[in-house]
Amino acid sequence: MQKSFIVRLRNYNPMKIRILPKYIGYCLLLALPVIVAGRLEKKILPPLLPTITYYLPTDIKAEARSLFVNRLYDSIRLADYGLQKNVLDLAIKGFSKLALKGKLNRDSILTIVDFSKPSCDKRLYVIDLKNETLLFNTLVAHGRNSGMEYARSFSNIPSSKKSSLGFYITQSTYRGDNGYSLRLQGVERNINDKALRRCIVMHGADYVNNEFLETSGMLGRSFGCPAIPMELHSEIINTIKEGSCLFIYSPDKKYFKMSTVLNG
Repeated sequence: MQKSFIVRLRNYNPMKIRILPKYIGYCLLLALPVIVAGRLEKKILPPLLPTITYYLPTDIKAEARSLFVNRLYDSIRLADYGLQKNVLDLAIKGFSKLALKGKLNRDSILTIVDFSKPSCDKRLYVIDLKNETLLFNTLVAHGRNSGMEYARSFSNIPSSKKSSLGFYITQSTYRGDNGYSLRLQGVERNINDKALRRCIVMHGADYVNNEFLETSGMLGRSFGCPAIPMELHSEIINTIKEGSCLFIYSPDKKYFKMSTVLNG
């Protein structure tokens, strides 16, 4: 046994042992592009956005998001419903950041309210990202002091009766003065983070319908809440409640400068 051990020891070549890790390193280096390409293909192709954003390096997240937005925009034909692609891109950007931080319980539902459009337009969109489907496209009212036909002025101040822009996470439901309603948690500091204190909720309203439009030329206005048609409010609320993302958009320079989600 001792002689056998000595023979093995004499055959030992320390240079081979030193060089071996280098060979392994070279092999891994050569294989890395193939591995990364395979991972990117798997992450970019599936329709559900969180699978795109969670595991990609920071420097290519924007590219992956752009691919996803383009495909989603075209597959649902959102241009036909009046939603601008840049608004969808902003919504997806904020959505992915909230999802990445684990703040969304329902990370396949995205709701967009586009206040760049007049109140006579259907400016609320509920999108199923996983199945790439537009679930709802309907009317939505803005706050009384935000403007008449268009929402132009926004506030986070209690009793302002103005709408607030930015990203929200939907909360629980309740029945109050406006019937079946959905609490909204604003997640942007100094922009909408007082939404719960202000009782900014999603609810149905009898001044949000085509009949009211025909009579008044524009929708009625709320105390700051995104009010929706009575005939759809229960269905919409049940679809987006308890942890989905809501983005209320306007091309407001102050918002883009202050947004803690988009700039975070």
